[in-house]
Amino acid sequence: MALAGIRVIELAGLAPAPLCGMILADFGAKVVRIDRTGTATADVLGRGKRSVALNLKKPGGVEVLKQLCNQSDVLIEPFRRGVMEKLGLGPDDVLGQNPKLIYARLTGFGQSGLYSKNAGHDINYIAVSGLLSKFGRKGENPYAPLNVVADFAGGGVMCAMGIILALYERIRSGKGQVIDANMVEGAAYFSSWLWKSQQSGLWDRQRGENLLDTGAPFYETYKTSDGKYMAVGALEPKFYDQLIEGLGLDSTKLPSQMSQSDWPELKRIFTEAFAAKSQEQWTKIFDGADACVTPVLSFQEAFNHPHNQKKGSFITDEEGQISPRPAPLLSRTPAIISLKRDPEVGEHTQLVLTEYGFTKGQINKLQSDGVIECNGPKSHL
Repeated sequence: MALAGIRVIELAGLAPAPLCGMILADFGAKVVRIDRTGTATADVLGRGKRSVALNLKKPGGVEVLKQLCNQSDVLIEPFRRGVMEKLGLGPDDVLGQNPKLIYARLTGFGQSGLYSKNAGHDINYIAVSGLLSKFGRKGENPYAPLNVVADFAGGGVMCAMGIILALYERIRSGKGQVIDANMVEGAAYFSSWLWKSQQSGLWDRQRGENLLDTGAPFYETYKTSDGKYMAVGALEPKFYDQLIEGLGLDSTKLPSQMSQSDWPELKRIFTEAFAAKSQEQWTKIFDGADACVTPVLSFQEAFNHPHNQKKGSFITDEEGQISPRPAPLLSRTPAIISLKRDPEVGEHTQLVLTEYGFTKGQINKLQSDGVIECNGPKSHL
């Protein structure tokens, strides 16, 4: 696989850092997740990883982590500014021993600035990035589109990209570097098109009244007779014409597509039309047309949909859990997905430490001192 031979140390965290580590593992990196001793993991993105339970509040735990980093290519840490420095594990401490290490810092607000030491969640990060002001319908409060934009797109994916860029640069320089991957700037960067299109006329009205924010009747979701929904994205005239034809409407009796003052009336007409048939009926009508109309599918429906089934877009692990296949697809070195269950906390402590050169006596001493935990897999009945 593309990242075969790359060793990654991931300090356990919530959501963004686990996704970053899973992406690297999916494409071949050997990822070791460092879990806290005496805890159960909240990480549901542990695919392909191994777990070492380590107590970083003990000096011995800090030394163990340093030794692991000395023999690794990447460290992913998800803590607020200053936490790693207080532990004696800041960039100066760790890169001083391994100058080739890629030290990835994945945080909400970054390593500098007014909020750099503040707690936050996805909704706070997209609020500060400016993005949240764009999400929502006319006359309603801004709403957060789950925790996908900052946590995963601006955080986990952007951090993974930064790591791969740094690994590529290291081929030339032979040196590692520190990555400041923060979710405010990551989310903002992902929205660059929104920023750079502000003078285009696409966003000159209030939230919920523009072309792509549910203002336009031809870029909207509509409820069907069976309580399900269809998604419409018929922006271009040629697609819009097929939308009108599929709905069985007479275009000569309708306002112009781009007459914004008539959009509320067009939306009313489309709402009535979609409500007359079931989602299955509308899907059959539009599947053969270039109208940019598709059913809104649940997770299970997406898994079962013929398009996704034929492509193998989703995988099922040994415990029966469904998840998306890694993307993008590489022609020569595709991801080879682990279908094993996620690791338990400390399940691989002894194995990993042995691989990194610790002797049996050293491991036993660390365990008796409460620095590490060596746990076996639990029964999953």
